[in-house]
Amino acid sequence: MRGFSTMVCLCAFAGSLHAQNYPARPIRFIVPYVAGGAGDIFARTLGQKLYDAMGQIVVVDNRPGANAIIGTDLVAKSPPDGYTIVMGNSAPFVLNPSLYSKLPYDPVKDFAPVTQGTYYAYVLVVQPSLPVKNLQDLVAYVKSKSGLAYGSTGLGGANHLAGEFLATMTGTKLIHVPYKGSAAALTDVLSGQLPMMFDTLITSIPQLRAGKLRAIGYSGNRRAPQLPDVPTLDEAGLKGFEVSSWQGILAPAGTPRAIVDRLYRESVKALKMPDVVEWLGTQGGNELIGSTPEQYAALIKAEIAKYGKVIKDAGIRIE
Repeated sequence: MRGFSTMVCLCAFAGSLHAQNYPARPIRFIVPYVAGGAGDIFARTLGQKLYDAMGQIVVVDNRPGANAIIGTDLVAKSPPDGYTIVMGNSAPFVLNPSLYSKLPYDPVKDFAPVTQGTYYAYVLVVQPSLPVKNLQDLVAYVKSKSGLAYGSTGLGGANHLAGEFLATMTGTKLIHVPYKGSAAALTDVLSGQLPMMFDTLITSIPQLRAGKLRAIGYSGNRRAPQLPDVPTLDEAGLKGFEVSSWQGILAPAGTPRAIVDRLYRESVKALKMPDVVEWLGTQGGNELIGSTPEQYAALIKAEIAKYGKVIKDAGIRIE
């Protein structure tokens, strides 16, 4: 029994020593989406600040596919040593559990939440060549065409669900076209290959200001400060319409608490830096959060229940 106790103490000491020396080599920051989208921008912005603070390179590794399942599962099965972390958002952690009958990871049991970095919603944008200026115009146009295509970051993503809710609440037929990331979908909207999509502010605002896109409505529960003239879809007539998301940082379950705390502290410091506030907040259309690991864990559990009911009521399922 004494030998067992000694072994436990030695293991605890080794874990503590490992945490004190962290990080001793580069950190891999998995983004389960293609480069160029909002999640990628978030990870590269925070990754640079973590490097500045901790002195080790943070390598952003884009692993898109299967509605973020591929990259997310990679992290779930990585060693819990703090050297592989993931850019998490609503799709793989909140929506997928209700959309898929079986997932290769458990969004609650397989991860150690670090912090929720942002909160954001989506702007419904259309190609300027479409003869629509507001939601009423859009609904009438879709009905006259017996349907219209819209793009998303992939099956089951938050902007996919936003399109499904829009179709349901307006009684229109919308044809979903999934992409591997928002950048690819937005490129096709800009080129005229795709009529519309729900997109993040950080990628749409430059195009809106350049006149290359037209905003129809915002999916949040209040207007975006960056687009004060764009009504929420609730204001536009779709009472109760709200689809929002977030970005955050998670590590594999079992990661030493001292390492989680170090990542949390440095991330929260970064989220308060003026250049990060300007880039991700003012220009990016995000509300910057910086929640504790416990608060982030509670958010994930609460939203799994919230969106699970919404998805079930809408009859959306992916097999």
